[in-house]
Amino acid sequence: MQGCNPHWGRYSVNDEDRAIVFKIEHAMYPNWEGIEQKRRFTIAGDQLKYTVPAASGGGTAEVVWQRAK
Repeated sequence: MQGCNPHWGRYSVNDEDRAIVFKIEHAMYPNWEGIEQKRRFTIAGDQLKYTVPAASGGGTAEVVWQRAK
């Protein structure tokens, strides 16, 4: 990991669009608070992946969620 940008709140999953919509309540960056961010995802095996475009440090960031066993 090269950095982090914690945020929390609720999220919903739109299976048809293959997207997660984050409803950010609080974040490390205050300008993210109270907004929604939509991220397209892919699922392969036990992993869900999505990309955050134009991450704060430049470039992109990939997030991977691994199913607990």
